Amino acid sequence: MLTGKLAMFAFGTLFGSAGFKILASRDARKVYTHATAAALRCKKEVMRNVDEIQAACADILADAKEINAQREAAEAPVYIEDGTEEATEA
Repeated sequence: MLTGKLAMFAFGTLFGSAGFKILASRDARKVYTHATAAALRCKKEVMRNVDEIQAACADILADAKEINAQREAAEAPVYIEDGTEEATEA
């Protein structure tokens, strides 16, 4: 039982060392660089889309405010003067 655990530990240590060397290799660094560049391009595209959506939402909000202002103006009570003046006693 102890031999199996020691063998697993030794295998894990060797695999970890080899894995570290693989992860630190020049080819791996190239892959990381390309993946990071792709992520930055993706971020740029997402931010461009966000800006377009925000602009569209601002236009919609402005149109909605204009519609509400027109409705309020149409619904405002109209006061008509009949041209007669009442005499007030002083």
